[in-house]
Amino acid sequence: MFFSSGRSTGREPPSSSTFSRRRRSSCAKGRCEVGEGPKVSFGALDTVWVQVTGTLCNIACRHCFVSAGPKSTSIAVMSRGEVEAALDEAVELGARDAYYTGGEPFMHPEIRALVDLALERMPLTVLTNALLIDDDLAGWIGDRFARSRYSFDIRVSLDGATADLNDRVRGRGVYDRVVEALRRLARAGVTPVVTVVEHEDSLKSARARTEFAEFLRALGFQRPRIKFLPLLRIGREERRTRGYLERERLGPEPIAPEIEESLICSTSRTVTARGVWTCPILVEVPEARLGDSLRQAGHEISLNWRACHTCVAEGLRCAT
Repeated sequence: MFFSSGRSTGREPPSSSTFSRRRRSSCAKGRCEVGEGPKVSFGALDTVWVQVTGTLCNIACRHCFVSAGPKSTSIAVMSRGEVEAALDEAVELGARDAYYTGGEPFMHPEIRALVDLALERMPLTVLTNALLIDDDLAGWIGDRFARSRYSFDIRVSLDGATADLNDRVRGRGVYDRVVEALRRLARAGVTPVVTVVEHEDSLKSARARTEFAEFLRALGFQRPRIKFLPLLRIGREERRTRGYLERERLGPEPIAPEIEESLICSTSRTVTARGVWTCPILVEVPEARLGDSLRQAGHEISLNWRACHTCVAEGLRCAT
């Protein structure tokens, strides 16, 4: 059984950099959410996140940190050419792996081709709500899972081991459909990472983790892979419960080196149809846009945004 809390205490720092370092300018007057936060330098590009479907999604979760949904046009779907260009640039800059996100990546009309484009270059993880995984798609995923030159991973969102827990944030009937998709993946020989957002305090306990692992074993996964994630209090979640309190915001004081080195923004960038952004959490924050290309985005940033508190203080780690 593999457990991950989505939290980390650090890792080895990057050994080299193909990026120049530039100081990030201050936020435009009246646009900054927090003010100048601590600085985070940028080393080598380890990971590229690609928001292949923008904010287009087949559900509108109540705790979503962006505006993803069936009618969302906040960020456009990327073309095949845009995705391929992002992957090629990432390879040139030394990226070691890629993540496809959205929205819901499997809504992309060319998603199978996009998966193959990535797997020709580097390991790939696709984040999904699994609602579109039928028998045919599960079989195709299983084939890529077993035969690809580089590793292929799937991350499925399921926010509780019961319909009551999951559906109160993801929508009525979603739990049953995701459970059936997980069974299909199990039959296809695929063990996905199942991510659980801690949207209720009960999900933070050791008992909840044990029960969730037992639940996945019952679905056919002998060695479940589970990642628990803290809430991000932005987007719809801010309206569902509350936003960040003043005491939860970061000041300008430097953060510990071991924490800085483990932050996603120290070794990765997120590519969208609207340019390159600090991280996948901040793609709807205008000031978090870093440029039109990965090369332009390889510089120091300041953690000026409310959600940065969760990464620094609660140890959120987006990578699997």
